[in-house]
Amino acid sequence: MAALGWLTPRRRSATARSVLAGEASAEAARKSSQEAEVPPSPDKGEEFPVHGDDRAAAFFDLDNTVMQGAALFHFGRGLYKRKFFDTRELAKFAWQQAWFRLAGVEDPEHMQDARDSALSIVQGHRVSELKSIGEEIYDEYMAERIWPGTRALAQAHLDAGQKVWLVTAAPVEIAQVIARRLGLTGALGTVAESVDGVYTGRLVGEPLHGPAKAEAVRALAAAEGLDLSRCAAYSDSHNDIPMLSLVGHPYAINPDAKLRRHAREMDWRLRDYRTGRKAAKVGIPAAAGVGAVAGGTAAAIALHRRRR
Repeated sequence: MAALGWLTPRRRSATARSVLAGEASAEAARKSSQEAEVPPSPDKGEEFPVHGDDRAAAFFDLDNTVMQGAALFHFGRGLYKRKFFDTRELAKFAWQQAWFRLAGVEDPEHMQDARDSALSIVQGHRVSELKSIGEEIYDEYMAERIWPGTRALAQAHLDAGQKVWLVTAAPVEIAQVIARRLGLTGALGTVAESVDGVYTGRLVGEPLHGPAKAEAVRALAAAEGLDLSRCAAYSDSHNDIPMLSLVGHPYAINPDAKLRRHAREMDWRLRDYRTGRKAAKVGIPAAAGVGAVAGGTAAAIALHRRRR
């Protein structure tokens, strides 16, 4: 397992470690995906998503885009409940989550601490153990925090016969659990090194954040034969501008202030599910519009505004 990490400022290009992290995540995502090919729909009347376009896919950020709050911190709560660490570490997790909720931005030191803490906590544990625990933690802390509006957007792509991937700095094992529970194709996430099925406490490359996310999407698209100009990406954070800029259909979901400004400058689509009101919209996919609005009004309470 691995954890969230604060890596790079908005404009910084990908490093060798970002490329390594992205390629490792893409490989893990393809190996874990068990979903069979969805037959294309004969209905090609929708403008977007285009039915039956097997060279298009959708990429969704997780924290505060698909789910309220940070997956890593919900996972930390579950590990504490199972006595993986003590109350001092729990207090640190709680403070970091509170910071997200109140400040609406990530703190670099918090992210570094969270990553290091998570790696030390799982070092020596089996990958299979953490996957099993992840299933339980999803039911306990995450299932009720899924934004219905964003879920409706993802479903529109699935209904069009397209693959849908989560892309997150959260541990790939946890991301895969969430993707499977939501009926998505799979997940790109931070890959932690393991030897003979046991975590070593080291990462492969770096956390999947910022430029590393873009590299993961690029690597997966190449392996899957996708045309990125026909793909869509969704995120709430300016840290994901590299990923959003890769695709032909970028969407700002529950955007932070920097992403909102950038999206308006670039004429990207906007949607906000943090309140009952609809955000100013620069277009919404026709196939998802009705379901997204209905889902958005049901998801009225935000736990925080984060990253990515």
